[in-house]
Amino acid sequence: VQLVESGGGLVQPGGSLRLSCAASGFTFSVMAWFRQAPGKEREFVAAIRWNGRTTYYADAVKGRFTVSGDNAKNTLYLQMNSLKAEDTAVYYCASDPRLSYYATAYKYWGQGTQVTVSS
Repeated sequence: VQLVESGGGLVQPGGSLRLSCAASGFTFSVMAWFRQAPGKEREFVAAIRWNGRTTYYADAVKGRFTVSGDNAKNTLYLQMNSLKAEDTAVYYCASDPRLSYYATAYKYWGQGTQVTVSS
């Protein structure tokens, strides 16, 4: 399983970004986004069940971020709107057969993409 994130960058507060995660090889039923800010633990952001499309969000991003997937392209997305300075982090996608809100439960990870929210 190989996961490759893209789409990060520098954006002003209140702006938007869309992250992508291209998956190759076998894709497990749950795809998730995590983020890690400097000096902090990796935290859950959002997840989606690949077949049923049920979505899950951390309270901090609910209403601002939207997770989605494209089966044909085997790609996971994270649309991030109304970005705040506290959203600054490296964002990672992860895949596992079961849903978990803990990073340690996921076996497969991408390399991460930096998102910086600053004026």
